[in-house]
Amino acid sequence: MARQQQDVDELFDVKNAFYIGNYQQAINEAQNVTPSTPLVALQRDAFLYRSYIAQGNFRIVMQELKTADPMLQPLKTLVDYLSPGANKPVIVADIDARVAKGTELINDIFLLVAATIYYHEDNYEAALKILHGSESLELRSFTLQCLLAMNRPDLAKKQLKLLQDIEDDGTLTQLAQAWLNLTQGGPGVQDAHYSIMELSEKLGALGAGPAAVGAAAAASRGMWEEAEQMLREAGTFEFSCMWEEAEQMLREAQARNPHQPELLLGLAITAAHSGKPAEVSSRYLAQLLDSHPDHPFSKDYNAKTNEFKRLAAQYQPSVPT
Repeated sequence: MARQQQDVDELFDVKNAFYIGNYQQAINEAQNVTPSTPLVALQRDAFLYRSYIAQGNFRIVMQELKTADPMLQPLKTLVDYLSPGANKPVIVADIDARVAKGTELINDIFLLVAATIYYHEDNYEAALKILHGSESLELRSFTLQCLLAMNRPDLAKKQLKLLQDIEDDGTLTQLAQAWLNLTQGGPGVQDAHYSIMELSEKLGALGAGPAAVGAAAAASRGMWEEAEQMLREAGTFEFSCMWEEAEQMLREAQARNPHQPELLLGLAITAAHSGKPAEVSSRYLAQLLDSHPDHPFSKDYNAKTNEFKRLAAQYQPSVPT
């Protein structure tokens, strides 16, 4: 009996809700956990605060971190980095110095924060150095994400094998498999789509990240209305209504996090391809550009827009017509 109790993951529901991006559910589950050990309490609070951060509720986190466990303090740096008007170069330099010092490298929360900041900075090599050798399932899956961002599916496949050896049917492993399948294209796209649908059936409504993966898989198969459905509602799944499914998932995910950039981008694309009026797609795009000017898509879009204007000016008629 004692061994069975030890084998029970007290944070199972918290972790799964967090991994699929259902942050409010993760918060609710975390607040219902009565931890049996200080370590479980620490892990519970880490998921709790990270869920609040993912929702953009920074004030709650900063207030509670004043009296929280020292191991949780790196989350302050993540809040600072993600806050509007953040002096990101200074924050990155601070992370560089702390990594070089090395005293915090035994703390998985610091590793996660540092790798997340490097990832946002597109410095995937620095993120991989931080994550190298980690035993944590979540940090290993983060390694796989970095490898995919570097266009190294060959190395990502090896990382997936390590995840499968640890927990073959775990939520993170299924998500990692879907990411890899979607990146590789071909028959893997359908597998990625079905994997996300299976998670939705098993765990309930999906958050922005997994819903975006499922929508991308649906879109890659030409199911534009389905992709929109997935991004909006993320949950209801019928193979006979594939085109409506994607829209439903997107709507539900958007209801939980209406300003998430990947959702806004996905909704703009699916609206453009599913026969909606042009202004519907334009509104989502405008919302993305206004609320997330530093997002990679926004930067690229604005750069191309400015370049087009520059080129167009060169060909303006010299004599008014």
